[in-house]
Amino acid sequence: MQPSNSPSKVGDLLTDLKALRESCLGLEREFGASIAEACPQSRYSVQNLVHYLALRKRDLRDLQSRLASLGLSSLGRSESSVMAGLEAVIAVLESLAGGHRFAPPDDSGCVNFTTGPSILAEHADDLMGPMPKGRAVRIMVTMPSEAAQSHDLVKSLVAAGMDVMRINCAHDSEREWESMIAYLRRANQELGKHCKLLMDLGGPKLRTGLIRQGYRVVRWKVAKDGRGAIIGPARIGLFSKHASAECLSRADALLPMPATLLEPARVGDIVRIKDSGKRKRDLRVIEKSDHGCLCSCDKGAYILNRAEWSLVREGREIASGHVAGLPFVEEPIRLHAGDLLILTNESGMPLAHQSAIPRDLPHIACTLPEAFSAAQAGQPIFFDDGKIEGRIREVHPDHMLVEIVHAVAQGCKLGSAKGINLPESDLGVSAMTEKDRRDLVFVAQHADIVGLSFVRRPEDVLELQQELAARGKSDIGINLKIESRQGFDQLPFIMIAALRHHPVGIMVARGDLAVEVGFERLAEIQEEILWLSEAAHIPVTWATQVLETLAKTGTPSRAEVTDAAMGVRAECVMLNKGEHIVDTVRFLDHILHRMQAHHLKKRSMLRGLAVAQVSHA
Repeated sequence: MQPSNSPSKVGDLLTDLKALRESCLGLEREFGASIAEACPQSRYSVQNLVHYLALRKRDLRDLQSRLASLGLSSLGRSESSVMAGLEAVIAVLESLAGGHRFAPPDDSGCVNFTTGPSILAEHADDLMGPMPKGRAVRIMVTMPSEAAQSHDLVKSLVAAGMDVMRINCAHDSEREWESMIAYLRRANQELGKHCKLLMDLGGPKLRTGLIRQGYRVVRWKVAKDGRGAIIGPARIGLFSKHASAECLSRADALLPMPATLLEPARVGDIVRIKDSGKRKRDLRVIEKSDHGCLCSCDKGAYILNRAEWSLVREGREIASGHVAGLPFVEEPIRLHAGDLLILTNESGMPLAHQSAIPRDLPHIACTLPEAFSAAQAGQPIFFDDGKIEGRIREVHPDHMLVEIVHAVAQGCKLGSAKGINLPESDLGVSAMTEKDRRDLVFVAQHADIVGLSFVRRPEDVLELQQELAARGKSDIGINLKIESRQGFDQLPFIMIAALRHHPVGIMVARGDLAVEVGFERLAEIQEEILWLSEAAHIPVTWATQVLETLAKTGTPSRAEVTDAAMGVRAECVMLNKGEHIVDTVRFLDHILHRMQAHHLKKRSMLRGLAVAQVSHA
C-alpha cells in the first residue's frame, strides 16, 4: 500500500490542481470584458467571482479528501481568494514532489488571503457604515408605521444597536417617510451614532386583490382567566372625526359616533348599544375629552353599521341614533385541499366568462395581469408565503382555475394583499414599476441605500443604475433582494452587473425564496448565495422571520434563536417590525457579540453547483 504522500499521489494531485487553475484562468479570459466593465473598487472582485464559478463547476469532494489526507488545505475556505488558495496548495505540492523548500507564490495579480477578506470588509463599511463596536454584523430594522409618530421609538432602536433603518416603500407615504427620516437624523445626532437609511422600492409584488365580501363591523373582547372570570373590562374609544389618535391610544377598540352623543356625554353616563345578536351592551363613560370618550364594558361584542344606540343618564335616555361609518372588514376565503379557486384580474370576475364559471366557486383577484399570460396549466401556485399550495388547472386571458392541493386540515384563510408565487412562471416584468420610479425621486434625495425588490435578471440591476445616474445619484448604495427562482438562477450574472456600481449588497429574502425554490432546498440555496457573495466580496443581509416570535410576543422560540446566531455568517441581519422590537434588537446584539468569538464561516464540501455552470455567451 502506497503512503499518502507517495510521489504518484502527489503528482496526481498536482495535475488535478493545475487543470483546475487553468479552468479558472480560462473562464477569466472568457469574462474579460465583464471584468473590465466593473467599477475600480470591484474589478478584482469580479475576477475572483469568475474564478470561484470555475472552481464550483465540478465536484471537488474527492480532491478535497485527498488533499486533507496530506494535511493540506482542502480549498473549503477559498471563497474570498480563490487563486491564492490554489497557488498556495500547488506550491506545497511542488515542494513535496521536488524536495525543495516551499516558497510562497509570487503575486499573481489576484486577491490574496489578506486582501480578499479586507475587500469584503471595506465594501460592507462603504454600504452599511462602520463596523459596530464588538460585532462585525450590522443590525437592520424595518420601520413600522408607528415610527412616523414616535421619535422615542426610533431613538430607542438606534440606542439598542440598530445600524440600518429600513423603510419599505410599499407601505405609508412620503409624509410618513419624511417623519421617520427626521427622527433618525435627530437620534443619530443625539446619540453620536451613524445609523444608515435603506429605502426598499416595492417592486412588482404579485398579491391577491381586494375581497369585496365582508362587513362594516367593530369588535371588542374582554380578557378572562382560565376559569372564565373577567380579568378586566374592555376599553372602547368613542370618537368624532376630529378626535386625535393620542387621546384614544389606550382603547382596545374604536367606535365612530356622532356629535349628538359625544357633546352631551358625561363621565358616569351609559352608552347602550345593540350588538349583532340584538343583545344590549352597556358602555360606561370613564373619561371625556373635547372630541371623544373612553368607555369600559364587561362584555364582548360585534357592532354592525346601523346598530341602535342611546345615551342614558340615571336611567333616563338623553339621546339616541344609529351607528354609522364603521370600517369595512373583509371576509377571507377559507380553502381546503381539493377545493377549486378562480383567480381573476384586478377588476374581478371577467364578464366574458361568467357563464362558463360555476357561480358557487370562490374567486379572488390578483394584482399583476402578466400572470395570466405567463402561467400555464399544470404549474404550481402558492398563496400567503406558501401556507396554501395549488395547481393550475386552466389558464384564460383574464382568469385561471386553481385546484388547492395543500392546506391545513381545518382550512386556511386567504385574504387580500397576500403574496402569490408562481415559481415556474417567468412573468417577464421589470423589477421597477411606475410607482417605484416615482418613489425613486424621493428615495434618491434621502436614502443612503436603495433596495431593489424581485431582482430576476441583470437588466433589472442595470435599469436601476441608469435611473440613479440620470438623477446624479450614482454614489447611493444598492441592495438587491434575491427572492425568486429566476433571481437565484441568474445570480452570477446579476452580481457581475451589480459590480459596475459601488457600493452594492445582496439581501437573502428567505420568505419568498423558500416558496419559490421549495422549503426543503432553502438551507442549501442560502448557503450558495453566501458562498457566491463572499467570492464577489458583496456584503449579505440575512432576512425574513429572524426572531419574529420574540418581536411579536416578547418570547423567542429555540429554533429562531439558533437561526439568529447563524447570522454571524452574513454582514447584516434584518429584523421585522413587532411590538417588542426594541428588546429584540438588544437580544440580537447580545447574540451576535457572543457568537462572534465562537463562529467563523466554516469549511465547505465543494460539490458541483448548477448555478456555477456559466459561460459569457
